[in-house]
Amino acid sequence: MTERVAHLIFDEKVAGSASTWDAVYNPATGERIAEVPLDDERAVELAVEAAARAFPDWADTPILERARVMFRYRELLKSHQKELAAMVTREHGKVQSDAFNEVGRGIEVVELAAAAPSLLKGETLSAVAHGVDVSMLRVPLGVAAGITPFNFPAMIPLWMIPPAVVSGNTFVLKPSERTPLTSLRLLELLTEAGLPAGVVNIVHGGRAVVDRLLHHPRVKAVSFVGSQPVAEHVYRTAAAAGKRVQALGGAKNFHVVMPDADLERTVEALAGSAYGSAGERCLAGSVVIAVGEVQERLVEAMADRARRLVVGNGTDSGSEMGPLIRAQHRERVAGYIDKGVADGATLVYDGRQHPTPSQGFFLGPTLFDRVSADMSIAREEIFGPVLSVIRQPDLKTAVQTANASRFGNTATIYTAAGAAARYFRDHIEAGMVGVNIGVPAPIAWFPFAGWKNSFYGDLHATGTDAFTFYTERRVITERW
Repeated sequence: MTERVAHLIFDEKVAGSASTWDAVYNPATGERIAEVPLDDERAVELAVEAAARAFPDWADTPILERARVMFRYRELLKSHQKELAAMVTREHGKVQSDAFNEVGRGIEVVELAAAAPSLLKGETLSAVAHGVDVSMLRVPLGVAAGITPFNFPAMIPLWMIPPAVVSGNTFVLKPSERTPLTSLRLLELLTEAGLPAGVVNIVHGGRAVVDRLLHHPRVKAVSFVGSQPVAEHVYRTAAAAGKRVQALGGAKNFHVVMPDADLERTVEALAGSAYGSAGERCLAGSVVIAVGEVQERLVEAMADRARRLVVGNGTDSGSEMGPLIRAQHRERVAGYIDKGVADGATLVYDGRQHPTPSQGFFLGPTLFDRVSADMSIAREEIFGPVLSVIRQPDLKTAVQTANASRFGNTATIYTAAGAAARYFRDHIEAGMVGVNIGVPAPIAWFPFAGWKNSFYGDLHATGTDAFTFYTERRVITERW
């Protein structure tokens, strides 16, 4: 019998009582490895109540003790990094190196959280009037909730939980119903690091569970990562309910290649960005704007790289790209290949014909050329290994083309010229900008700063924004 995934509430496994369950698959084999509850709203009440019950004692715990939990957690994550990466590969499908690096990026945030005594310091100003002093303290909000996507089952929970709990909050995590297993192990290790029962709880489910968290009166803040339509729904719903919200949404990331770019390095960076993790990440490069005389050379080199890309099970050391998350998503991505052809783009390399394993949800890398900015493959988030090339005569036009997108997550330029890089840096409308970097993901000490429809809210994930998001400011004016 297939395992039924339990909620984890106050350090106890709680069996789901949902009327609807969904399958959890190993996408590289198509094997059904578990079942997850979808509509167990009762579990939300139990999880929020557990977090609310744990909050007073945890908020009163000295900041140094909370930080020491993070130090111990960091060591446990490092010692279990390979195990966690294997879990990510099993339920998501990404190759071993991608999974291992995902866990590593999550560990960075734990290291940031361990610095909380410095990051949560307040401010003082003495003698603002005769005998009057003013100080500002950062205090926790209460119960926070996190809703995470399938594509980073280890990293994104670690974006949210460490800054929230080290700041004195308690937490309810709702992981993706497609990849719910890794988060349970993350919480087991956090408990082993010394986190008290009830400070973090995990509840599984689909939209009904999400909406209950968004409306729950005891939830004070919501952090979300997912698709653009759902990000907008989360933001509008939770904000209308009076909650603090950060909602990271979709993306359409543009990469501009100049004639003076190092072509060999550029092709490798583009292949890693567009086809890494099967294109299922919000930082994936999905549109390349080839400028001037580099156009033919770039398309030829990218087509050759796509042909040579090894697609296979993430557990195979030679695999460069794994499967998509579900058969339905594979068909959706393949549908965009049909759309691109119907709209008049040149299909240079068709990933549907690429060598892939016979089992699992695989689709090979795809390359389009002579794409126009109004085509659906240039405008919409595909979330798969499809790369489109737009040809433009100069940098200014390339930047204008990219800026016309409704998304603004990342953008990258490949060039040897400082002047071109500087122009791009100053004029591109994206929150995270790369220069000769395929995936310009900021380290944990900086905010993950999407713009436009890639982000809803004011305070971003990670960096000092995270600690501002998870705390309120208390200003005290005193006369003695």
